[in-house]
Amino acid sequence: MRLLLTLLCVALALPVLGVLGAWTTLDAAALEVLRHQASTVMAGYAAQSLLLVAGVGVGVALVGTGAAAAVTLFDFPGRRVLEWALLLPLAMPAYVLAYAWTDALQFSGPVQVGLRKLTGVQGALWPDVRSLWGAVLLFVLCLYPYVYLLARTALGERAAPMLEAARLLGAGLRRRVLEVALPLARPAIAAGIALALMETLADYGVGSYFGLTTFSTGIYKAWLVMDDRIAAAQLAAMLLAVVALLLVVERRAQKRLRFTASRPGGAGSAEARPLQLRGAAAAAAFVLCALPVLLGFVLPVGWLGWLVWQEATVSEFGLPLPRFAEWARNSFELAGLAALAATTLALALGFALRRGGGGPLPVAARVLSLGYAVPGAVIAVGLLLPVAWVQRVWPEAPLGALFTGTAFGLVYAYLVRFSAVALQSVESGYARVPASVDESARLLGGGGWRLWRELHLPLLRRSALAAALLVFVDAMKELPATLVLRPFGRDTLAVVAYNFARDERLAEAALPSLAIVAVGLLPVLLLSRALRA
Repeated sequence: MRLLLTLLCVALALPVLGVLGAWTTLDAAALEVLRHQASTVMAGYAAQSLLLVAGVGVGVALVGTGAAAAVTLFDFPGRRVLEWALLLPLAMPAYVLAYAWTDALQFSGPVQVGLRKLTGVQGALWPDVRSLWGAVLLFVLCLYPYVYLLARTALGERAAPMLEAARLLGAGLRRRVLEVALPLARPAIAAGIALALMETLADYGVGSYFGLTTFSTGIYKAWLVMDDRIAAAQLAAMLLAVVALLLVVERRAQKRLRFTASRPGGAGSAEARPLQLRGAAAAAAFVLCALPVLLGFVLPVGWLGWLVWQEATVSEFGLPLPRFAEWARNSFELAGLAALAATTLALALGFALRRGGGGPLPVAARVLSLGYAVPGAVIAVGLLLPVAWVQRVWPEAPLGALFTGTAFGLVYAYLVRFSAVALQSVESGYARVPASVDESARLLGGGGWRLWRELHLPLLRRSALAAALLVFVDAMKELPATLVLRPFGRDTLAVVAYNFARDERLAEAALPSLAIVAVGLLPVLLLSRALRA
């Protein structure tokens, strides 16, 4: 059993090994491709990716930390609603937000047309949304909850007692916040920023739709447009190196966060209560927290809903409900298969790691945990490279048809990307099961299979359901790998929304986009409920 699980983990690491393995076969042609890229497109990819991550990093740090400090350290009207509403943009994929804001704010959109008629001003009233600054703003609105969630947890556990001690020592409010509270949350903020930047670098939908020249869009251009596997592999390896660096930063920040954590003692005491704000200060705190929710969720969802209504009532053909049902079925089938497979693997791995023992399994499980940081573009390239090599060596092998002509390849890519999510949820569930349960079962004669079936599985039911839900939602939203690996005639909601938006049929893209957002709301609501508890 442990050997089989180890082999499965190694198999799920093959896409990353495939990308790295492309560098071991460097020949004159590959070096010429690398030199050509360095002299033509590499500088542009690096510069635009760097500007994008720099802008997003600063933005999510300011918005996420500011909102977390406001709802944790202060009390103002609307705080109890906003503290969970600030998580809602997590349900909004960045590419869906891009479709909504582009349709609303573009030069020919109804907002600018109405304002020009009202004011008599000619020309564009603001810069084009489809630009680098527009992408930065959209990513900030979608990804600030990573920083908000971690910073809020850190501030809630440790900041309040320290702030009270600083107040008793004579420190003013500004000094207490800037010199006591925020430094305590610095590891959490760093971890949240690293997670947001990994999501930014992994994006393809926004970059492609806005015409950006990032590493992710360059990988797809090299593979699908230029038909150059070597160039795609080289770009994928460079992107993977940057993501690995961010992952190291995130892991170190998480270790520092655990090291600086203190026992939640006086969090419920009178001294640890949030400071009551009144007047202008309360209004400023409300605006600070309400604006990201309004711009990142409420207005885009309202605009998409209006587009769906327009398509249903004004369009000549109405809503494509039969085709929508087919796209939804494809999405639900693929996401359901991925969720079932990832959760089953996570339960088996969690049980094997729980029982201990040496061997390569713990290392293989940790390698599997890195999969969530690997961008979908890298997974697609890393999966197709070894498949293409096998097809060249053994032309009769059905491997190519299996990975690109059936759902197997896509579910495999989802497992590479999202098994870490399921494993983390299952391991957190096991952390709440005392080791004495296993010892008592062994003393009563319970074997391994019976222990898992009759004790662990009932105790882990909620964690397993949470794991399946998270993987299901992530698979529903996944775009880059799905674009390359989907079987013919198996378009998903994410792919259809992207294709409609690319063809400037934004009204038709609204219905599948809203469906993706609706599914994404499920884990967000569960998370907000857990935080309130």
